[in-house]
Amino acid sequence: MSKHEAFYGLPNEVKFCKKCIISNQRPSSTVEFKNKADDKKEVIDFDENGICSACRYHEEKEKNIDWKQREEILWKLCDKYRSKDGTYDCVVPGSGGKDSAYTSHILKYKYKMNPLTVTWAPHLYTDIGWKNFSNWMHVGGLDNFLYTPNGKLHRLLTKLAFHNLLHPFQPFIVGQRIIGPSIAAKFGIKLVFYGENQAEYGNKVDENNIPTMDHKFFSVGDPNEMLLGGEKIGKIIKEHNYSLNDFAPYIPLSSEELTAKGVAVHYLGYYLKWDPQECYYYAVENTGFTANPERTEGSYSKYSSIDDKIDPFHYFTTLIKFGIGRATYDAAQEVRNEKILREEAEVLAKKYDTEFPKKYFKEFLEYIDTSEKEFWEIIDKHRSPHIWGKDEKGEWKLRHTVTKEGLDD
Repeated sequence: MSKHEAFYGLPNEVKFCKKCIISNQRPSSTVEFKNKADDKKEVIDFDENGICSACRYHEEKEKNIDWKQREEILWKLCDKYRSKDGTYDCVVPGSGGKDSAYTSHILKYKYKMNPLTVTWAPHLYTDIGWKNFSNWMHVGGLDNFLYTPNGKLHRLLTKLAFHNLLHPFQPFIVGQRIIGPSIAAKFGIKLVFYGENQAEYGNKVDENNIPTMDHKFFSVGDPNEMLLGGEKIGKIIKEHNYSLNDFAPYIPLSSEELTAKGVAVHYLGYYLKWDPQECYYYAVENTGFTANPERTEGSYSKYSSIDDKIDPFHYFTTLIKFGIGRATYDAAQEVRNEKILREEAEVLAKKYDTEFPKKYFKEFLEYIDTSEKEFWEIIDKHRSPHIWGKDEKGEWKLRHTVTKEGLDD
């Protein structure tokens, strides 16, 4: 047990999964509307043998799920909703990255659905992100609704999220998560397909036992009390001269509204065995998806989460708050899917996890109207003492690493 204080309600003792390399500091991503920095976090489960829930679910996928039967259920679901007059019969939210490209294309061309893909626009498109987004339609043959929220407001919310929560992606994640059901309800479409459930990566394993997203996820009560960027919408309206109407894209329909409109939200990963690397191969072959020509800063990967210039700072902030960098997320996933060995993952995490994303740093600071001095002050303020300490040179170091080379290992 660490003698140092743990922020964010995280476990005080840092442990690493004995099968992959994820740590027990990984937070659940299921709650984005209740996000004060001091809220107690739900974190990934470890069993008595030191194995994380994501690894346990991978074993379940390999040994105990009849995927042929699951696909038959998918066919029946599609038969129920499939359009007979050419109208859209399902909504697939996504950016045109490997996962949404796979989901939408296979639904259209194998399962004979007529999907409308919907995109909550990135903060700042990368060149490769825009190319892949365009190819999604022009090569993949999909229809798309690109939704870009009020840019002035979105920049403010991103700034608040960084300053208050060290979570610059929080407003984007809220929008990205609710855009599918919101558009479906608006256009009278009854079925929404997301790709994989986040329980694939460490949310509660039981979430994988049902194919649908709980409507209760979207319930926020009084919109003025909803938190965005760590502040209540009502407070932001009062202090920054906005109206409640300006926040409409971020406010989800209630569970009752979605039920009344008959909108059902399903995970394709419940019906088809999900493998991110195989999604990548499928997207390359069928939708013109192209990997980045250069390695993503903070990792060794070239094809995951490459459409937004803000993305690297989302992962850098997870490193600061939870001690988990982008390379750890990527490598842990590939160990579970038997693409690399755990020993390789350890080397990759050691080499890349703490790399600072320099390429878009100036643009990020401009986007959130924050000086470099402010940036580092906010970063250091959010370092949890049980994760970070200073060495004899006065430089910040992780206290615990998977290779046991941290300050306190």
